[in-house]
Amino acid sequence: MTNEGLEEVVERKEYVEKYGFYQDVEYEDFPKGLSEDVVRKISRLKHEPEWMLEKRLTGLKVFYSKPMPKWGADLSGIKFDDFYYFMSAKAKESNKWENVPEDIKQTFDKLGVPEAERKFFSGAEAQFDSSVVYSHVNEELGKLGIVFTDTDTAVKKYPELMKKYWGSVIPPSDNKFAALNTATWSGGSFIYVPKGVKVPMPLNAYFRINAKNSGQFERTLIIADEGADVTYLEGCTAPVYAHDALHSAVVELIALEGSHIRYVTIQNWSKNVYNLVTQRAHVAKNAKVEWIDANIGSKINMKYPSIFLQGEGASGEVLSIAIAGQSQVQDSGGKIYHLASNTTSKIISKSVSKGSGVTTFRGLLHVAKDAENVKSHVSCDALLLDENAKTNTYPYNQINRNDAMISHEAKVGKISDDEIFYLMSRGISEDDATAMIVLGFIEDLTKVLPVEYSLELKRLIKLDTSKGVG
Repeated sequence: MTNEGLEEVVERKEYVEKYGFYQDVEYEDFPKGLSEDVVRKISRLKHEPEWMLEKRLTGLKVFYSKPMPKWGADLSGIKFDDFYYFMSAKAKESNKWENVPEDIKQTFDKLGVPEAERKFFSGAEAQFDSSVVYSHVNEELGKLGIVFTDTDTAVKKYPELMKKYWGSVIPPSDNKFAALNTATWSGGSFIYVPKGVKVPMPLNAYFRINAKNSGQFERTLIIADEGADVTYLEGCTAPVYAHDALHSAVVELIALEGSHIRYVTIQNWSKNVYNLVTQRAHVAKNAKVEWIDANIGSKINMKYPSIFLQGEGASGEVLSIAIAGQSQVQDSGGKIYHLASNTTSKIISKSVSKGSGVTTFRGLLHVAKDAENVKSHVSCDALLLDENAKTNTYPYNQINRNDAMISHEAKVGKISDDEIFYLMSRGISEDDATAMIVLGFIEDLTKVLPVEYSLELKRLIKLDTSKGVG
């Protein structure tokens, strides 16, 4: 075997060992498929109040009433009755890492979650399939009144906040998969930051699909009260199976007057996962929401973070990275609605396609009739690594005022043989040369990530753009 071939084997092994492994754990018994009985059983096992069961049943009705989306990626391969909608390992949630069962702990140890928390994060949460198995908040943050817990716990401990805000940003009627999440949701993060409190370090959550033929439907709700500031980081992985898995989350952000929320995702699901996520933020006067969204894994990814600028002086940014390798579809982008005057926004997308991979950018920019002095910039850049790679761009602008200042640019390029040859002539391997060019292409987005996440993202991109990992 040549040195190049040996490097490919080592990189593939490294990739699978870190992210694609399966942990053999014992699960609670639960039936496969979707039905009203299944939804009622999920609610019963969680000991939920009646008002939440009613929301679940409403979601189920909406799910059955809505057709599958005909636009975007081909979702005809999804067989809803083939999934388990609740997979809970026989383990109770703990706020001490040493109390988490050893088989589950090994999973997150391999992923570096507890180590990352000790070194960097002020709070962490780990979800394994349908259940949160570990949740911990720095003691000093608790003294500031910051709430960071799983959403199941929030239903019981913070019912007033949950009743007021849960489903207020994304109702079940929004789309078929939001309705499915409403019916079957389990786990996710609930964060409330009181007025004027600035969380000094990021809060972190890690979501792991472990079981075969399973779905994960976490529900995340983040509320930043007036003048508050919080950064939330989430990572996602799954083992490599021959059978498909489904991830359909809902994320709701509420930024009250003068607050700031930064939401960072590094999605590295294995390439048998349908990743169909609905994410939306409501932004009040002089508040700001940043969505930093990196999509590397999954079989089909459809995700378009949306920001509704509802108050004067509000601002929003969507920064999106998508890497589509062999047989992957990365259908992503962002939506921003300017509903008030003196609002500003930015949508920046960087995508890379390799082999038969397809990246698609879908952007929507809306300026309401009574929104004066709006400023927005949309930029969409795509990089093709070889002859068969594909990229699509579908920008959509709804501008209802003449005084709005809107700019839009899009570029598509290929890595030239001259660039690769030049780097290889300096003793750099072809894979490393390709990775260097890709990392340079997305550098302006990786700069805004916290250091640990930036390093991990760069490492993942290097693995994913190599010849050894398709």
